[in-house]
Amino acid sequence: MPATSRAVNSGPLRMRDFRLLLAGAAAGQFGAHVTLVALPLVAVLELEATAFQVGLLTAAETAAFLVIGLPAGAWVDRMRKLPLMIRADVVRAVAMASVPAAGVAGVLTMVQLYVVALVTGVATVFFDVAHQSFLPQLLPRDQLVKGNGALETVRSSAQVTGPGLGGGLVQLLGAHLAVVADAIGYVLSALFLWRIKRPEPRPEAVPGASLRADIAEGLRFVLGQPLLRVIAAATALGNFFTALLLATQTVFLVRDLGLQPGAVGLVLSAAAVGGLLGALVAGTLAAQLGHARIIWLSALVTGPFALLWPLSEQAGGAVVFALGSGIVFFGAVVYNVAQVSFRQSLCPPGLLGRMNATLRFLMWGTLPLGALAGGALADGFGARTALVCCAAGFLAVPLPLLLSPLRGMRDLPNVPVHPESTAAGTDERAPATPLA
Repeated sequence: MPATSRAVNSGPLRMRDFRLLLAGAAAGQFGAHVTLVALPLVAVLELEATAFQVGLLTAAETAAFLVIGLPAGAWVDRMRKLPLMIRADVVRAVAMASVPAAGVAGVLTMVQLYVVALVTGVATVFFDVAHQSFLPQLLPRDQLVKGNGALETVRSSAQVTGPGLGGGLVQLLGAHLAVVADAIGYVLSALFLWRIKRPEPRPEAVPGASLRADIAEGLRFVLGQPLLRVIAAATALGNFFTALLLATQTVFLVRDLGLQPGAVGLVLSAAAVGGLLGALVAGTLAAQLGHARIIWLSALVTGPFALLWPLSEQAGGAVVFALGSGIVFFGAVVYNVAQVSFRQSLCPPGLLGRMNATLRFLMWGTLPLGALAGGALADGFGARTALVCCAAGFLAVPLPLLLSPLRGMRDLPNVPVHPESTAAGTDERAPATPLA
């Protein structure tokens, strides 16, 4: 019986290669969420960075999605995805390891942090596009929601444990040494991915193909789908204000609420519990409420709790801030599981890289802009004012969804299967699709 047929009967976790993919995601995400606390604290505590410099650091981490997001998808569709993910992990491990090395040598600067953020950001673009495009090769179409739910559970678990450990490591060892955990996580991720044995043929070259034509094909596919367009618009808006939050929350927690590094980590870990719960119940909620309805309902119901961020005061402010983040993150994860699974089931395999990269460009390209806006607002008017703007933005996120056909749907429409897309549901692959 083919591996994918067994997955239909037993679920994705019974597949060895999917378990390795999941283990790699766990290692990489755990290290990354340690650094989510540690790297801004390196800037704030050790290099005495301003709020704008912290915002610029956050922008540098995500600038690659705006700069190379579109061509990355065309390149990924021409390459084998598993070796690409392994190389990206190695690059990220080396870049992150340079931070504690420079810190021990006493030569660490903000310029190096910007460079490290840019390099890891470029590697992350290629890793993420390849990762989302590789999953449909491992799982049949009707297992994608479960597979994405498992990956979101891993990511949310890392969000729960990583920041708390990161804050503790910063307080115990110093911020720059805590970044070692991220480098180790990427090394472990590469090792787990290296053990995946599923054959992956090299994509066949398409005669007359060009980078510009490939990018245009991905854009036409995404922009030609009304539901993808509105999902892209809402997610881009949400990511803008998420980046604004990431650029200001460390400054706010340290300088406005007076928290120590360990407490900052605990606040972010407590907030991430909401994301973990969202990952665990996303599939159930989608089945009970409808796969289309849950996309807009998750954003509408949880977005208003972002108002708790600027309302946080020193007395009990950490609990209020964590509660707001936890509820907002719950909605964000439920939203992500539903819309990512829809995208993957909609797209033929030969376009997965370009579809994912085009959407990442449209949806994640707002991240550096939001980070710069957050840094500028916090520098000019204070971190609390920046969080007021952030909360107002989260209230607006559901509007594109509510003004679209999604509001009248319970479930997403059945999309006609592209001839090539049968590769996602069998143990064979269409020979002409660039699945690299």
